[in-house]
Amino acid sequence: MMATKRWITLLLIPVLALFVIIYNMFDPEHYSFFPKCLFHLLTGYDCPGCGSQRALHHLLNLRIGKAFRANPLLILALPYIVIGIYFEYLGGKIRYPLIRKRLFGKEAIFIAATVIVAFWVGRNIISSNSI
Repeated sequence: MMATKRWITLLLIPVLALFVIIYNMFDPEHYSFFPKCLFHLLTGYDCPGCGSQRALHHLLNLRIGKAFRANPLLILALPYIVIGIYFEYLGGKIRYPLIRKRLFGKEAIFIAATVIVAFWVGRNIISSNSI
């Protein structure tokens, strides 16, 4: 089991590096080979992830303000995502099981889901009022 996880991690590193290079070099707003949001195409509304590709591009080019404007939830969630990666893949769940349970347990999932839905609704209310 441990060897399989190690191989998956080794395979993910070059794939992740390729994605970083692509998102660094190409702005998703100007290149059509990036996937489009199906929810937005069907409804005209933004999903919680809309703008994440542009935000990632801006982050990789050190344009923090533009990244935040593209998707503030992604930017604010990045520390939480990094901590999650640490707990899952870098030994954090063994070293700090209680902290992991507190940050990624059932309550945390409910809170995260509530924040995501509130962001989803809020961003669409704000964008419809600004039209």
